[in-house]
This record gives sequence, structure tokens and C-alpha cells, in this order.
Amino acid sequence: MNDQPSWRKPAGMALILLIITVWAVLIASLSHWIGELPVLVQAVIYTIAGIVWILPLRPLLIWMETGRWRA
Repeated sequence: MNDQPSWRKPAGMALILLIITVWAVLIASLSHWIGELPVLVQAVIYTIAGIVWILPLRPLLIWMETGRWRA
């Protein structure tokens, strides 16, 4: 078994931070427009936005562990 640390883990962590940052900036840049909508619509949009950023993480985490994008 290879006990050497993989470069994929630090690279993957950096990508995760980049994804979170880009997503947060995107949603924040839309907040003026979203803020004009009814409160319940805002709640739905922010709930969906809070979940959607997680979707690319599964393949990224698999890649960090295995070096492949699919399990």
C-alpha cells in the first residue's frame, strides 16, 4: 500500500474552497434581484442554492480518493 500523501487531496480541498467561493459570490451578486421577490420565493431560491453547490462535490471527493471521477 502506498503511504505517500497524494497531491489530489490538497488540490481537491482547494477546488472545494474555490467552488464554495464562486458559488457564494454568484448568489450574493444575485441577492439584489432575489431580494425583490416575495419572501417565500426567496426562501425556496436560497434553499435550492444552499443545496446545489454540493452536487459537484461527490465526483470531486471520489477523484481525491481514487484518482478517477467515477466510483
